[in-house]
Amino acid sequence: MPRARRASASPEPRATRTHHPATVSRVRGRRAAAMPKIEIPRDRNEATVDVGDRQVNLTNLKKVFWPELGLTKGDLLRYYADVAPVLLPHVHDRAMVMKRYPNGAAGDFFFMKRAPKPRPAFIETCAIEHASGSVIDFPMIQGLAELLWVVNLGCIDLNEWYARCDDVDRPDYLHFDLDPTPGATFAQIREAALIVRQALAALEIPSHAKTTGSRGIHVYVPIVRGPTQRDVWELSKQLSHDIARRHPRLLTAVYAKAQRPERRVLVDYNQNAWGRTLASVYSVRPKPRAPVSTPVTWEEIETGLEIDDFRIDNVAARIAKVGDLWAPVLPSARPRVDVAPYLKRLAALRRS
Repeated sequence: MPRARRASASPEPRATRTHHPATVSRVRGRRAAAMPKIEIPRDRNEATVDVGDRQVNLTNLKKVFWPELGLTKGDLLRYYADVAPVLLPHVHDRAMVMKRYPNGAAGDFFFMKRAPKPRPAFIETCAIEHASGSVIDFPMIQGLAELLWVVNLGCIDLNEWYARCDDVDRPDYLHFDLDPTPGATFAQIREAALIVRQALAALEIPSHAKTTGSRGIHVYVPIVRGPTQRDVWELSKQLSHDIARRHPRLLTAVYAKAQRPERRVLVDYNQNAWGRTLASVYSVRPKPRAPVSTPVTWEEIETGLEIDDFRIDNVAARIAKVGDLWAPVLPSARPRVDVAPYLKRLAALRRS
């Protein structure tokens, strides 16, 4: 087991595979007290918007990001401004991996971990030491100004860490990423999500679902913070293999791509590994109809929803109607699942 963080003033141990010191760079000064309402102009290609006491320079607003839909970078920014009140609590205090699409959804993309320089003074960072010894300053999205700044860099979707920056080794949830192997249908994805839910419910583990906005469904379990990311990965791996073993004609948990059977749903546990990310809730995805990773009810899955039911043009109205269905996953939400007993059981099985 990794060593706990020391409470004394003695130096932190160097980073290892299971221990990664992290430091938050905080911004001094006044912060906006409430979510301001901003207007992003439609008749200009560049604009500077005031967000409380901060200014954000927005560029290439008329650049087309979805040619078939006629949607621009400005439209993307306006969407994120609209959903910011419910999105921001879910990404707050988390390192952000930037996936940048400078030429829109159909163009090439590249990943960027380090917060670029120069950058606005209000951008807070999470400096994480890796086992290699390198320290990476990830940006964090702490408010609307930071959100607009990141999206303006060409980030269509948002990819944040599972653990907050005050302890990047201890996540707030575990999850199952349900993806189709070649030949599988979205109807199979829905069936798989319901099976995962049922299997977790049999263990008295509540779960919550959202569309990925791409091809699958994410099933999340909010957990009591404490177990390491490695522990959570081990538990999710065991659960995934157990569930897949009981439904071999529908599911697989085989991670090696060349060995996966076709026309199955992959119960992907490996995204729980340290340093991995998934598209955040309410993220727009770089797909033809600009779908959004959207929290859904189990009843909606049972009645046959589709990925493209939730898009950049209708999710804000859905939120206004149903609220934030992902609120139970927030770190402050209760109840949360204490996975410690399941980890003890897993350890006992290994010893037997």
